[in-house]
Amino acid sequence: MSSHGYESGRLDLPFVGIATFGKYPYVQDWRAIDADVAIMGAPFDAGTQWRSGARFGPRSVREASTLFAFGHAGAYDHEDDVTYLDGAKIVDVGDADIIHTDTIGSHANIEKGVRAILDAGAMPVVIGGDHSINIPCIVAFEGRGPIHIVQIDAHLDFVDERHGVRHGHGNPMRRAAERDYVTGLTQVGIRNVSSTAKEGYESARAMGSDILSVRQFREIGAAAMVDRIPAGASVYFTIDIDAFDPSIAAGTGTPSHGGFLYYEILEFIAGIVKHHPVVGLDLVEVAPDYDPSGSTQILAAQLLLNTIGRILHAKGQK
Repeated sequence: MSSHGYESGRLDLPFVGIATFGKYPYVQDWRAIDADVAIMGAPFDAGTQWRSGARFGPRSVREASTLFAFGHAGAYDHEDDVTYLDGAKIVDVGDADIIHTDTIGSHANIEKGVRAILDAGAMPVVIGGDHSINIPCIVAFEGRGPIHIVQIDAHLDFVDERHGVRHGHGNPMRRAAERDYVTGLTQVGIRNVSSTAKEGYESARAMGSDILSVRQFREIGAAAMVDRIPAGASVYFTIDIDAFDPSIAAGTGTPSHGGFLYYEILEFIAGIVKHHPVVGLDLVEVAPDYDPSGSTQILAAQLLLNTIGRILHAKGQK
């Protein structure tokens, strides 16, 4: 005890210090990653077709994540009677280098980062950035498949080409489906006026997609939705924050009303990780300037931490 009756050492409150994700250690040298999970930012938003701003997503989600980093051992969930993230080996490897106006170069740098994480034996968790950053994330899995992609999103993102653009935020699921090691897609939350025409839905289904709206998801429930994912498939999650209703996730470039609530998706993800190995995930399209309250960023950080905790627990690690 100190002379003031406090414990020795630093209290290290959430608003103190450098805002790495969850206040986990920062690893600058990508050749020295030693972790179960590595967080990387991909602050690229030149793939947007309306409101930009997701380039500030990684920084804002990291800052929001400190809310849940009080320095205690793990996160106890009384409903599950599990302490998640207790002793978890998680690192933050910083951001991929982004080259302004250069989609291909920026995507190549993102791919390089994901490959470095995979080569180190860690699971990549990538914070975007617009949804085009999923393209290099999936490319990095070449030779490491097969994988099944679970997309949680308001939009199908299955455009093949539009005025020569093939690597924007409307294209990633089409680019993924073209990869021979991607064995299928589960696309949930797709709704309302969409960026993809009817032909896109037909092409997606022809290429192995299972597409459900928020209302269809709610009708069958999270458990039944988990059962629709092919047995034994290794899963990669790609989560667009606009899958959630703008009442809780206003900070995004293309908000769409009628979206999910937090627990719907957490229960869906929790069900998946109990039955499927998870090989990676990205969370995209957080554009903090559209949500001065910070709620969107907190939602993203909370979902990521709970997802990571459940993945590690399911693996028997922590």
